[in-house]
Amino acid sequence: MTRRKVIIMGAAGRDFHNFNTLYRNNPDYEIVAFTATQIPNIDDRRYPKELAGYLYPEGIPIYPESQLEDLIAIHHPDEVVFSYSDVSYQYVMSRASRVTLAGADFKLAGGYPTMIKSSKPVVSVCAVRTGCGKSQTTRKVSQILQAMGKKVVAIRHPMPYGDLNKQKVQRFGTLQDLDFHECTIEEREEYEPHIMSGTVIYSGVDYEAILREAEKEADVILWDGGNNDLPFYKPDLHLVVTDPHRTGNELSYFPGETNLRMADAVIINKIDSADYARIEQLRQNIRSVNPGAVIVDAASPVAVEDAGLLQGKRVLVVEDGPTLTHGEMKYGAGVIAAMKYGAREIVDPRPYVVGEIAATFEKYPGIGTVLPAMGYGDRQIRDLEATINATDCDAVIIGTPIDLRRVLKIQKPSVRVTYELSEIGKPDLNDVLSRFLYRIEHPEMTAKKKTTV
Repeated sequence: MTRRKVIIMGAAGRDFHNFNTLYRNNPDYEIVAFTATQIPNIDDRRYPKELAGYLYPEGIPIYPESQLEDLIAIHHPDEVVFSYSDVSYQYVMSRASRVTLAGADFKLAGGYPTMIKSSKPVVSVCAVRTGCGKSQTTRKVSQILQAMGKKVVAIRHPMPYGDLNKQKVQRFGTLQDLDFHECTIEEREEYEPHIMSGTVIYSGVDYEAILREAEKEADVILWDGGNNDLPFYKPDLHLVVTDPHRTGNELSYFPGETNLRMADAVIINKIDSADYARIEQLRQNIRSVNPGAVIVDAASPVAVEDAGLLQGKRVLVVEDGPTLTHGEMKYGAGVIAAMKYGAREIVDPRPYVVGEIAATFEKYPGIGTVLPAMGYGDRQIRDLEATINATDCDAVIIGTPIDLRRVLKIQKPSVRVTYELSEIGKPDLNDVLSRFLYRIEHPEMTAKKKTTV
């Protein structure tokens, strides 16, 4: 029987998971290549033979997505599978046009066939876009579950930017583990807050193997989603965060709308800083596609450690990198803090950018006058440090999820912005999670109710 040839388009995350769950050890298919985009320096690698299975004794090459048409011409694949997230529908269909013109079928893999079933209850926290507030929502969910007496183990959406074999299964229980695994800034931003709150977090490449390890020490698995991707595990409770600063994106970005439609509860975050009309339009949009979902109103108020450093000062604002790049936000917690605490001016970093940070601004010209905390590798981290120290400003506002001063030597006065999720009114996440645990712990009552209905 002839195997169907496939190219998987990805960004070092969903693409590997789709391969592992749908194609690895599947004799009906031959994966001839991966392509890579969004994240710098992840192409020109190889998905290793140790992870690829017996059908791929030499592993699978990874090429830049810019070479897609050439790869189709060389390999003549039957289909190309689109496998990354946080892109507009226009973007997805533009790629579909390129693929079909080149002579292959364009495919989107279904979500449920790639969701691995856990032996433990799974709560997933996902979003409709990057930068909606998943991090603080996940932390709040973990705190509530722990207060209810549950041992929570978080599993983060993949960020395997280094040696894929070494990153097959990663466990983070201490800050030293971040150094041991040579984590990038992006990885630290996601793992460190969990560690600081006492939650063990796993990540890596092989999410079947990761889950089985996490189940050994968990009462509840907490899926910490990335971008606006779907969960890798079948959720028993699916929480989705939305952003009224980008109302409309929840119905026009892939696969954010899918998350919204499958949500059990939807969090409308940032109510404290968004326009009322946008909040109400977002509420209507949620109801139009998922009328049965519980809606939780929430804010993410910001605070800084020393507001006196900002009053009347010229400040450089450093924001979360992915939120500004493929998340397309113009500002984040750092800008809100600058306004709240009376900074006189937000200094434009663009005259001072160097190296890979300059390249980031060229690739994403809409970033504007804030500095994305890009740190996918050592060179990028050093270029970020050099840019911060070269910028003519009185103080630096660190609006990222971690304290960048742990990994950068900032030679200027600096303050870190913190933000936690704060629900407004009822229902809140405690209500949602209490009902969830009752349903899990009393399945006979749920079954009785269904029978009665």
